[in-house]
This record gives sequence, C-alpha cells and structure tokens, in this order.
Amino acid sequence: MDQTLFDGIVATTVQTPRLRAQVLERPAADASKTVVFVHGNVSSSLFWQPTMLALPDDVRALAIDLRGFGGSETLPVDATRGLRDYADDVASVVETLGLHRVHLVGWSMGGGVAMQYLIDHPERVASLTLQAPVSPYGFGGTGADGSLMTPDAAGTGGGEGNPDFIARLAAGDTTADAPASPLSVYLGTYVKPPLTSEHDQIWVASMLTTATGIDNYPGDGFPSKNWPGFAPGTRGVLNTMAPTHLDLTGIVDVPDKPDILWIRGADDVIVSDTSLFDLNFLGQLGVIPEWPGADVAPPQPMIAQTRAILERYAAAGGSFEEIVLPDCGHSPHLEHFDEFLAALVRHIG
Repeated sequence: MDQTLFDGIVATTVQTPRLRAQVLERPAADASKTVVFVHGNVSSSLFWQPTMLALPDDVRALAIDLRGFGGSETLPVDATRGLRDYADDVASVVETLGLHRVHLVGWSMGGGVAMQYLIDHPERVASLTLQAPVSPYGFGGTGADGSLMTPDAAGTGGGEGNPDFIARLAAGDTTADAPASPLSVYLGTYVKPPLTSEHDQIWVASMLTTATGIDNYPGDGFPSKNWPGFAPGTRGVLNTMAPTHLDLTGIVDVPDKPDILWIRGADDVIVSDTSLFDLNFLGQLGVIPEWPGADVAPPQPMIAQTRAILERYAAAGGSFEEIVLPDCGHSPHLEHFDEFLAALVRHIG
C-alpha cells in the first residue's frame, strides 16, 4: 500500500502520445467542473492532496506529475523550449482524458507551466490560479523590464544547482542532518520556519521523486566570462527557467483571457525580489564572493515583474486578483490552508 497517498486520493497511469504520466485524482460523481493542479520544481502532485480532498463535492480534482517527477515517466527536458515540454505534457494528459475547459492551478515552476499552457491553449482554460509563480521572465539574470543583465544570462540555469543537495536527492536522504538535505531545504525554504506538520515525510518523499542528471534536475551549463562564471545550458529543469529560454509575457496577448488569481506568501524566500536562490542577491549579501555590483548583477525583482505583466494582462482586457498572505513562505496551500482554499473555491466559482 502506498503510504504517501491520502485516503480518498486515487493514483492512475495515463498513457498519452507524449509520455506515461501519473495522475492523482479526487473523484467527483457529479462533477460540474474540473480543477487541474500542476506542482513545482523538486516536488510532485503529492503536495496537492490536502487541497484536492477539501474541494467541494461537485469538483473533480486532478494533479499531474510532470516528466521526471512523481510517478511519471522520466524523459529528457529540452530547455530551449522554456517550460513548453511540461506544458505540452499537461495538454496531452488533458486531451487523453477527454477534458475541455479546466480550472488550472500552478505552483512555483508549475505556475510558469500553467502560464505557458494558457498561451498555447487559451480556449481550454476556465480560470488560472498562480501560487508563488516563477516570474514571466524566468528565474534570475534580468532587470525590472525583463532585459538580460548579460547576453548569456550568467548565473542562471543548471549551474545554480547545489551539488550537495543534488547528491542527497539522488541518494534518497530523508534526514535533516545537513543544511542541504531535502528535509532541511523544505523546512527552511518551502515553508516559513518553524512550521512543521505530520505530513513532512510525505513532502520529502515527494521531493525525492525528482529525477537527477543532465537531462532532468538540474541540467547542464556552460562557462561564462561574466560573473559568477557560468551560463545556462540547453537541457534539464533549471535551464527551462533561464531568461534566455523562458518568456511568458505572451499571456498578455491571448485572445481568451480567464480570470487570474495570484496568491503568494509575504515571506517567500524562493520567489521574491530578495530571493535566497537568486545568485545576484546572494552576491549582494556577500555569500558569493566578487559580486560585481548592482549595476552589473542586480537581484531580480521577481514580484515586481509578475505584477507588471499581470497589470498589462488586465489592461488588455483580462483581470487578476493578488492575495498576499502574511507570515507565509513559498507554500500558501500548506501554510495558510483555509485562506488558500477559500480563495481558490471563490475563484473557480
């Protein structure tokens, strides 16, 4: 028996023309709407289970494991397509299941996947919920207007991965014995300390499903003459969000604009204007030596960038609501469960 599945959640395998995907489902006998959840980086659909179970009885809740995560097939990730490999995988599952318009919910990297899905299939999205999403300009290496700080986006992509963390993922480390162990990373950055729960080992088990390597997490990289000495590669997870490969500003121009809910924690240290995963910000703090200064390598204003694009989305005929939860990190659906659930239920109508 799978000890990571909650009572009421069913795991199935869906074979699509693109991949063999694992899908978690909270069935609904008389569903009037379907919500599709997309997880973030170094995680899986397991994280969505409490939210799925708490949705109203007329909602069919599905959560799709992306390639190389959870129970889905491990396939190479072509980072030159940005997050489109993942978005195409989600679309293939939705199509294979015979779904039409769905309410789409994306967390962190999954928020970027959801935005790419909207760009490619606007007519299939009934509403969009973005929880702590990656900036539409990608992760790291850009100024307020999304322009590159260096032509090769130095300091972003696969080279950002922490070798100790990657090794511990690959080894299946479930301890909190080191700062780079998955459990320590979860407790220190996915949620705002000192939050813990009875399900923390399930969340770590979810993280440990991440496929590691050049074609998956973290990906490859290239040397750079620019600080801090490396540039994004073309393969693997982190390179999908390098600003040389990812541009989600196309949501502004989609003809069918569903309402967008943007919900985030005020104390998020992953997606933030002062992100502890942004090497330029770490350089500013002195954690990484020889930082060349804010004129050359400023921290990425991730929140300001997302807000600017969503304001353009609204000006072009769409609408969005921003909810900022105090005393909350990168995982509102875990840290402020009731508030997140109420906002989501209201948003999907």
